[in-house]
Amino acid sequence: MTLLTALPDVIRVLKDNKVVAVVGFHRDPMKAAHYVPEYLYRRGYSVIPVNPALAARGESFFGHKAVSTLAEIGVPVDVVEVFRRSDKVHEHLSDILSMQPLPRVVWLQQGIRDDETAGALTARGIDVIQDRCMLADHRALL
Repeated sequence: MTLLTALPDVIRVLKDNKVVAVVGFHRDPMKAAHYVPEYLYRRGYSVIPVNPALAARGESFFGHKAVSTLAEIGVPVDVVEVFRRSDKVHEHLSDILSMQPLPRVVWLQQGIRDDETAGALTARGIDVIQDRCMLADHRALL
């Protein structure tokens, strides 16, 4: 697949992909890693929080128990949304590639880029969006 940068591609991803796993989900509603997924949930997306500490405590958000890894998710995921620093994204590559089925899209939130990991994902047929905010794009484009 490819790196998606054109607005029609971003719009298509937002319209056609409704199951989002959020790597780096945060329990603090003042953090982007919480309020962006909450916004998506309120707009009809199914949001699955991925955070080992929250999973260890058995916490749930938006109707889903937090999980430690993407591989633990028992339903097909359309988009893996990543809230981790750019230098940490590569740490999630093997977890993303262990998902069954693979996600359609990996979305690196605004300020997050990892061209090497993005290349590895696109080589496996996964579209990648980098350095864009799902909330801002949803508000602006839909």
